[in-house]
Amino acid sequence: MADIESLLKEKRVFKPSPEFARQANWNKKTVREHRKAGEKPERFWARMAKENLSWFTPFTKALDWKPPFAKWFVGGKLNVSYNCVDRHAESWRKNKAAIIWEGEPGDTRTITYGELHREVQKFANVLKGLGVKKGDRVALYMPMVPELAIAMLACTRIGAPHSIVFGGFSADSLRDRINDAGAKVVVTADGGYRRGVPFALKPMVDEACQATPSIAATVTVKRTGEPTEMKAGRDVWWHDEMGKASAKCAPARLDAEHPLFILYTSGTTGKPKGILHTTGGYLTHVTTTARAIFDLKDEDVYWCTADIGWITGHSYVVYGILANGATTVMYEGTPTYPGPDRFWDIIERWGVTIFYTAPTAIRTFIRLGDEHPKGHDLSSLRLLGSVGEPINPEAWIWYNKIIGNRKCPIVDTWWQTETGGIMITPLPAAVDTKPGSATKTFPGIHAAILDEEGSEVKPPDGGFLAITRPWPGMLRGIWGDKQRYKETYWSKWKDTYFPGDGAHRDKDGYFWIMGRIDDVMNVSGHRIGTMEVESALVSHPDVAEAAVVGRPDEITGTAIVAFVTPRGGVDAGETLGKALLAHVTKEIGAIAKPKDIRFTDVLPKTRSGKIMRRLLRDIAEGKESVGDTTTLEDYSVVAKLRGEEE
Repeated sequence: MADIESLLKEKRVFKPSPEFARQANWNKKTVREHRKAGEKPERFWARMAKENLSWFTPFTKALDWKPPFAKWFVGGKLNVSYNCVDRHAESWRKNKAAIIWEGEPGDTRTITYGELHREVQKFANVLKGLGVKKGDRVALYMPMVPELAIAMLACTRIGAPHSIVFGGFSADSLRDRINDAGAKVVVTADGGYRRGVPFALKPMVDEACQATPSIAATVTVKRTGEPTEMKAGRDVWWHDEMGKASAKCAPARLDAEHPLFILYTSGTTGKPKGILHTTGGYLTHVTTTARAIFDLKDEDVYWCTADIGWITGHSYVVYGILANGATTVMYEGTPTYPGPDRFWDIIERWGVTIFYTAPTAIRTFIRLGDEHPKGHDLSSLRLLGSVGEPINPEAWIWYNKIIGNRKCPIVDTWWQTETGGIMITPLPAAVDTKPGSATKTFPGIHAAILDEEGSEVKPPDGGFLAITRPWPGMLRGIWGDKQRYKETYWSKWKDTYFPGDGAHRDKDGYFWIMGRIDDVMNVSGHRIGTMEVESALVSHPDVAEAAVVGRPDEITGTAIVAFVTPRGGVDAGETLGKALLAHVTKEIGAIAKPKDIRFTDVLPKTRSGKIMRRLLRDIAEGKESVGDTTTLEDYSVVAKLRGEEE
């Protein structure tokens, strides 16, 4: 198989500002020392575990590695809720805001570390009262409300692994995840708000629980006040149980390898994979990376826009942020309700200093127009981040200029549900950034670009991204399926983790993620990543967003099909189509020129903001869609793209 070709040439470089570097948690000297230490990852991570976490019993060995199975911080005992809540509630941070929450209708709540401490202990006792013991699984199927974070932390307090099922999933998806995990209790809400309209959740739980024999009880938060059926002997209200619960519950002393949570990732076919993360290694990874990458300070107001139902919400809305004693913002609704400036309004009103969002959201804001962020005072911002998929250079530049006012470093982060925490990233005081590049590995993380046989690919050619050494946040398996874990992640090369992404490195050693290997297109013998073609399209001033897929072609093997969303007010006609073909040819070469450009006002996305390229491939090939579409944000998009709807 030929290497993946890198066609995109990006030469702009942005250096860290001296002002930012002077105040940073990790400056150039610190990063240099940590990179040196990270050459021996076990020793580096052992130091981070001791510095950043509180342990009841010290660990005796950093790593026990029997490929592909790892145990980190062997013999150590700790508790996640103690690290995220107690140690701050017992300090001067007791009256500091832990969570600033805003509901979509505009209602708000601020919860201090002292209040969070009491609420977490009370709900831990509620769970105990429902028969939940150490090791029992608890399913959480909730909107973005503070009770979700409280329930997570309460589970960790008693050693009950949680399985969060995103509130947009169907009853069937919820049922399958409950049954796979063997959950004992479901925590839910009557509903939540989306685009100004209440949506129901409890009826989904009722439907799912018709075929979930392991469920003994459900707990429901009253959020919308919609009429809700409660089954006697099974269903209880959150507020009723919390009103009776004691606010004293000692944190369990848990082994570092005690299961912390299961998080399901859905594929195009087959049953969802329950990714298992454990306690000590995961918390070390997310706490260390959050502090270093986001430069968290006590005065910061940090906002990651991810839903807690996804790994980004687990790691960098709740665990990694609260473990550092920081203030985290949670927002319930959509970015464009009641108007296209909702995010900028939240930043201005709460004085957000660190903002972490997805490239798809950034491209949506570009399409909506610069006047919306420019209508708000965003001067509180001091650091920006992106997560979820590669950010194309022009979106990076817009983010830097319009949102960051050219003064905020941007941390473009690469990681996955399976890695637990950030793996490749700029360190904002120490690493020059290049628009579109995740730059270099975090200290203690070892990555390479390999070919099919496992040999390292020389820059600037592309290949398969690989993680060559174990790391503390790594998944410990697929719940109940060791064989699938081995085959999915560890069978491509010996003792090496394969994330499924293509990438290349430039002459400076910077990583450029080129998208999922599944999305690589073989055009006339050239293997081309979708991300580079999409970046070329979006670099045209009239384009807000683009997604590229391949469809079979008799002559070239694969024909490139581009789905393009123009900026507001731009005429999406033949003239723009021709201009874009010429633009792609100029930017990266004729080999990458799309055979077909289809204009659309919106692309099919998951509720976490990822473009569903699989659906676009089906549309490009004229096929009916297959596989799991339960995470699709708006089903009408697919009909419009097929031309089934005017």
